[in-house]
Amino acid sequence: MSEAIAIHSAVPPGEKLERQPIFWFYGCAAMAYGIKNNAFSYLLLMYANQVLGIPGYLASLALAVAMVWDAVSDLLLGHWSDKTSSRYGRRHPFMYVALFLLPLTFYALFNPVVSLEETSSFVYVLVMALLIRTGTTLFEVPSTALLPDLEQDYDRRNKWLALRHGFGWYGGNGIHTINFFFWVGAFGVTVQTGYSIYGVVGATVIFFTILASALGTQKAAAALPRPEDTFKVREIALEVQQIFQSLKNRNFAALFFYGLIVGVAQGLGMALYLYNTTYFFGFTGTMIAVTGIFVLLSPLIAYFIAPNVGSRFGKKKAAMIAILGNITLYPMPYILLLNGWWPEFGSWTSLILYSFFIVAEVVFVIIFGVLLDSMMADVVEDSEVSTYRRSEGLFFAARSFAQKAISAGGIIGAGAIVSLVGLDGVRSVEQVTYEIRFDLASLFLPLYCSLYLLGIYVISKYRIDREGHGNNLNKLATRA
Repeated sequence: MSEAIAIHSAVPPGEKLERQPIFWFYGCAAMAYGIKNNAFSYLLLMYANQVLGIPGYLASLALAVAMVWDAVSDLLLGHWSDKTSSRYGRRHPFMYVALFLLPLTFYALFNPVVSLEETSSFVYVLVMALLIRTGTTLFEVPSTALLPDLEQDYDRRNKWLALRHGFGWYGGNGIHTINFFFWVGAFGVTVQTGYSIYGVVGATVIFFTILASALGTQKAAAALPRPEDTFKVREIALEVQQIFQSLKNRNFAALFFYGLIVGVAQGLGMALYLYNTTYFFGFTGTMIAVTGIFVLLSPLIAYFIAPNVGSRFGKKKAAMIAILGNITLYPMPYILLLNGWWPEFGSWTSLILYSFFIVAEVVFVIIFGVLLDSMMADVVEDSEVSTYRRSEGLFFAARSFAQKAISAGGIIGAGAIVSLVGLDGVRSVEQVTYEIRFDLASLFLPLYCSLYLLGIYVISKYRIDREGHGNNLNKLATRA
């Protein structure tokens, strides 16, 4: 890397990141997103379908509509936060609004505050989902977008994001594990009581996570330069024009279209997770919780691996290898079970073997998630060279937009699969036949894996490497 490059960081070069409080305050923010994402990805379709009695296709439609709204609002808010001038910094005013909106609506979703009937349940879930996703946008987009200002170094960005992804998984998977030991798993996936407790605990943890992260990063954010060009509602046409100007970046386009493609696969996999573990593999709530304990190993393993493989192979190549590793492992348990090569159905031997597969898969998922987010951070300087404007909030929001808008299609697909294979009326594993399991795997797995393979091809078009990032920093330093 050229001697002319001036690397800015909230933690001076040479200082160990783990010894700096701001490193932990930035990373812990992802716990709020992890808890909310766990609820929407794994629990909400089951809750709406089997507790509130909403048909699978209608429940998935409510979640998909909320996700599309979330995806669109991400773009506007990301751009708005890029151009906000405040003594609290560009990002924090939005984060403080989320402090009140997100915990309250998360609680209300799983503890209905009005009397629900068959017709009103759909509307209630839709409204709560819209409000929760708005609150998540207000916090997660500005919080994630702090990174390019906090750290410019090509390789150290991987470590900031490895910690953040780790907290996200520990938040989401941690509450998931406890939930299936003591709440939903203990009372049953069709009983309201467990979900009510989950809603109270989740809302409480989300509140204190947002508070700690916002206050812990406040000083550094307030010290950053304020944007000269601020957001103007009365000139909304110009604001939209600037959004599209920034989004023309070719390296961003590779990440954006990857998000569009893979979002469908993620929506399918997450929405069907509880159906697969409960009805395909025959695991009880306690057994699903044990799998969660195993998965607690994955973020720790990925925290050490992701920065190292990113540094050794480059971010793009390492991400592609991790994606390929994930989709190689993912279908194996399903194929083995359907062909009679799997341990006894619903047994603890089956669970332990399944858990080893899941731990490895999640390690791969975290690694490519870390590296793709780090690649997006590098797009910020690449775009600034040509646009003379920092758009980190917009870029992170737009990548999120791609995944959320299209994963809405994945959720609708999951709801359709539930109805097509005959799971709408199923309330116990004894009602599930081999034919239902075969149809579920046949509809789900080929689509899931094919989309990820296409995603690998798209991500190969990304062109920023360590040298290119260094050149961008040099150009910006010379301009300054």
